[in-house]
Amino acid sequence: MTPGAPLARLALILALGLAGCGGEADSAIDHAPASEKPAYGDTFIEALIGNISGLIPNVLSDSASFEVGSLLYSGLVTRDRDLNLIGELAESWRFSKDCLDLTLHLRRNVRWHDDAPFTAADVVFTYETMINPKTPTAYREDFRAVASVEAVDPYTLHVRYKQPYAKALQSWGVWMLPKHVLEPYVREGRLREAPQNRSNPVGTGAYRLKEWKPGEKVVLVANPDYFDGSPYIARIVYRIIPSQATIFLELKAKGVDSAGLTALQFKRQTEYPAFRKAYHKYEYPANAYTYVGFNLRDQRFADRRVRQAFAHAINKREIIDGVLLGLGRAATGPYKPGTWAYDPNVKTYPYDVDTARTLLAEAGWKKNADGVLVNRHDQPFAFELLTNQGNDERKKVAEIVQASLKELGVQVDIRVIEWASFLKEYIKKRRFEAIVMGWGIGLDPDQYEIWHSSKTGPDELNHISYANPEVDALLERGRTSCREEERKQYYTRLQEILAEDQPIIFLYFRDALPVVSSRVRGIVPSPNGILYNFHKWYVPKHLQRYTAE
Repeated sequence: MTPGAPLARLALILALGLAGCGGEADSAIDHAPASEKPAYGDTFIEALIGNISGLIPNVLSDSASFEVGSLLYSGLVTRDRDLNLIGELAESWRFSKDCLDLTLHLRRNVRWHDDAPFTAADVVFTYETMINPKTPTAYREDFRAVASVEAVDPYTLHVRYKQPYAKALQSWGVWMLPKHVLEPYVREGRLREAPQNRSNPVGTGAYRLKEWKPGEKVVLVANPDYFDGSPYIARIVYRIIPSQATIFLELKAKGVDSAGLTALQFKRQTEYPAFRKAYHKYEYPANAYTYVGFNLRDQRFADRRVRQAFAHAINKREIIDGVLLGLGRAATGPYKPGTWAYDPNVKTYPYDVDTARTLLAEAGWKKNADGVLVNRHDQPFAFELLTNQGNDERKKVAEIVQASLKELGVQVDIRVIEWASFLKEYIKKRRFEAIVMGWGIGLDPDQYEIWHSSKTGPDELNHISYANPEVDALLERGRTSCREEERKQYYTRLQEILAEDQPIIFLYFRDALPVVSSRVRGIVPSPNGILYNFHKWYVPKHLQRYTAE
């Protein structure tokens, strides 16, 4: 879930904007002098709009926690600049021809942050943690597909699947957990209460935690024993700044080195020489979409005609042009245009107020003499639309939705809530009528965790309580095939149903618009965005601003 969400570590992307790169990115590549060598040192200051919710990302679901967690922990596999799966803690693997047996060979030079060796026993422990019913995780399904996991020796792992599983290899990109530290907490079902989720996390990642002051900052320091070599940047400070406007002021004052811009900031407020000298701007389609979601347990929204009416009443082009200044594209479903699973031919909902009124009338809602939409009991159609604090873009979207539905006679009250409270008290507890939020999507089209009817629990991701038996069957079939052309048939039908049902109103896929201080070198835009090689970024000695503490 983005402030933006996850479908696991490889989806990071939910959130970090993994996608094809273009626009200003090419012109922003830093051409360092050939004689310039990478240097160690300096501090990189990053702005986070939301506080992290913990330090063990396997049991969390917010993008801020994922961003920090992915520097503390590692998976067996990851993605390279061209989105190919490559080894991280695994150095090689072999699949059987029937797609049922996976053998992984682990690196032998990996140590946990407390200097204990990383072995196959930790992988088995991570698997057992993920399938343990006491573990409050939203990412269990990838591992329920496994029949058995065996540590053949300390550096060899054999995984047997119950049937072919499309995401078998990439699912092992999940964050590996240390058995010697967390085993008693998993056994007792207290992983979220483990001290390592609040302080002193033990991972294998490029950075270690130095300090976390909730609501203020998270400080990481380079791991000198990182298996791929100590990162060049010595320290990372994540400043929690719950306002895009304040973040922008900090950028202009050089109080942060990197942040995501709004469309207005990107196109109109950064086009002056001093800013362009201080920062490099990047633009590429993000792997995330924004939506209006409904609590489908509410009988008003359970009627598909109401959702379809609202879809017709909201002008997506107005939102894309007015809020994003054109830096985005309309969403017709949960897949990004241009990806292999995307179907461009599904039903769409052109802006049409008359059709919206007709659908609402069919659902039993008509305007009274005062122009208020009421049901047959003369009860007005009024609801609260929630979104998270600090995200000006979502607030503007909510205001456009409010104005659009007012034309139909629907009263919408907007409420903006601090991010951590929004997740814990409203989303997790399903205490909402409607929401404006975003989903980060993974590189694989499997979205079982979001749309399957079994995933409506408080620690799971089907927040809107959507249930459709055919969708359930399609999701189950799509993840048990190894053939892309066969999977595409299932996901095409899935999109057709979601387009008809409109369980949420899919609004748009926005562009990622990050800026990074121009003193930072080693950034190479790619189909995988810019963060894939963060531990290789560096600042030349003569440009370093901060000394180590």
